[in-house]
Amino acid sequence: MSTQQDLRERRRKRLRFQIRRKSGNRPRLSVYRSGKNIYAQVIDDSSGKTLAAASSLDKGLRGELTKGTDVKAASAVGKLIAQRSLAAGLSMVVFDRGSYLYHGRVKALAEAAREGGLAF
Repeated sequence: MSTQQDLRERRRKRLRFQIRRKSGNRPRLSVYRSGKNIYAQVIDDSSGKTLAAASSLDKGLRGELTKGTDVKAASAVGKLIAQRSLAAGLSMVVFDRGSYLYHGRVKALAEAAREGGLAF
C-alpha cells in the first residue's frame, strides 16, 4: 500500500517529466510549501544551478509579513522571485508546482510572479 509520501513523490516525478519534455531549455520556477513558510527557486536543470531564490524567511519580507503560511506571504514571495529573476536576466521560465495543487498559496505565488514580469 502506498503511503502519502510515496504518492506525493509519484506526482512530483510525473510532473517533472512533463516539464522537462516541454520546457524548451527554459529554467524552472520550483515551489516548495512547508507548514510554516513558502520557498521559490529558479533552477537551470542543464547545469544544475540555482539562478534566483526567494522565501518568506528573507530579511526584507520578514518585517512586513505576520505569517509565512498565508496567501499574502506567497504573493510577496512571488513578486520577489520575479524581481530577482529579471535582475538575473531571466524572463521566461517553466512553472513547477511540485506535488501541490495549483490552488491557494501556490496559485498566489504564480500569479504574483506573472504580475512581476515573469512569463510562463
